[in-house]
Amino acid sequence: MLGQMFAYPKQDLVAGIVVFLVALPLCLGIAVASGVPPVSGLVAGIVGGLVVPFLSRSSLSVSGPAAGLAAIVLVEVEAIGLPAFLTAVILAGLMQVAFGVLKTGVYSTLVPSSVIKGMLAAIGATIVLKQVPTALGVKTLSEIATYVHPGSAVIAVVSLVVLYAWRASPLQRVYWLPPALVVVALATGLSELFGAFAPALALEPKHLVSVPTGGLFSLASALPRPTLGALPEVSTWVVAATIAIVASLETLLSVQAVDRLDPLHRRSPPDTELVAQGLGNIVSGLLGGLPITSVIVRSGANVAAGGRERFAAVVHGVLLFVAVVGLAPLLNHIPLAVLAAVLIQIGLTLCRVSLWQEQYRLGFDQFAPFAITVAAILYEDLLVGVTIGIVVGIGFVLRHTARGTVAVREEGGKWLFHLRRDGTFVAKAALQSAFDRVPDSGHAILDASGEYMDHDMKELVAAFQVEARRRNIDFSVLGLDLKGVTGGGAH
Repeated sequence: MLGQMFAYPKQDLVAGIVVFLVALPLCLGIAVASGVPPVSGLVAGIVGGLVVPFLSRSSLSVSGPAAGLAAIVLVEVEAIGLPAFLTAVILAGLMQVAFGVLKTGVYSTLVPSSVIKGMLAAIGATIVLKQVPTALGVKTLSEIATYVHPGSAVIAVVSLVVLYAWRASPLQRVYWLPPALVVVALATGLSELFGAFAPALALEPKHLVSVPTGGLFSLASALPRPTLGALPEVSTWVVAATIAIVASLETLLSVQAVDRLDPLHRRSPPDTELVAQGLGNIVSGLLGGLPITSVIVRSGANVAAGGRERFAAVVHGVLLFVAVVGLAPLLNHIPLAVLAAVLIQIGLTLCRVSLWQEQYRLGFDQFAPFAITVAAILYEDLLVGVTIGIVVGIGFVLRHTARGTVAVREEGGKWLFHLRRDGTFVAKAALQSAFDRVPDSGHAILDASGEYMDHDMKELVAAFQVEARRRNIDFSVLGLDLKGVTGGGAH
């Protein structure tokens, strides 16, 4: 398997360089959005490139810190502190390994698509709300009413204009030139110009990236560390479960999407991927890095650049490591405002208006779980919101199933009831409603031929048999064995 990783060295070397150019600003930006030191995002990217590919069987997937987890990380780091959070990342990794060993990967397909889209939309909205203050050079939304740093604001606006104009630009055809990297370079140049020629727009050190300089040993001493003291705390385990579930879901969805882009039409085993991501998160947490997932942005860049195997992800990890160790002084000139702009664009893409319009056109059964998931996540948190969305989605499925199970037809005073599909307890209300339509001294036939009917439904039929005799109703049942079934449980 490891030999296969190096089957396409030339293609993967080029693709790995492109992925590195995409990942570098994202690692920094996601760390800033998560409220942790920028180096923690870079460490997570390095682990995603130098650990996960040797364990994964996903040929084109590239792992690293994900924008979708930034909102969770920010809230939880503020709640329990960074050392305890890193402990939770390690525990989350252990949980993911258990998910993979227990072969739970297939169950990701059971989450309704409306809930998944609602989760992504809510994550996008949260990212935008959290990054607007950074883009304007302040810490909170409330500060914007009284102060905006002009230099940060100019950089953020220019960056967003370039990012959104990129698709109409001829530069879009240059596959190895990521727009995020271009705006970072442009913003860094603007920042230097402001400092030299426009003091009123000059950025302060707090408005710039801060990565430890001085080489590998300086970096190692500056990294945050997990704490064993957080293990007995319930809050640590709750955070770990949240990260494990959300990171696993995001990974599996990303891997599925990348597999559809694979020109060689390979399929990634989901349970192996969960184990690989889990071990990656254990290492990332131990080293002071953010939680990692398979990331569709980097994976998509890998495919677009001609990547063929996991070696591309390794190349990207090596280059991130070189950047952290050798380019830290240069990274420290990058304005936070431009990283915020990159994330704002990602957030607006996730919660775009067209997504809401699409869900609305699909009907109330799709729009309601979607909207409720978004509202619940924004009001509570991501795990609670997704859970509520799943429950609501299941409720709509059950309602649809119940409504369509029993077909009712009345012909010449005779009521005909036919099961269109297997009859389970969820259809009891529909069947009872059908029975209630039969008048006293009437005629009714229930045809259950070829369909399964569970015990709850059989009890309801048996109860109506008793009621039919009392009301002088001629009631016949076809294709259903009611031997040993009494009607008492139906009431």
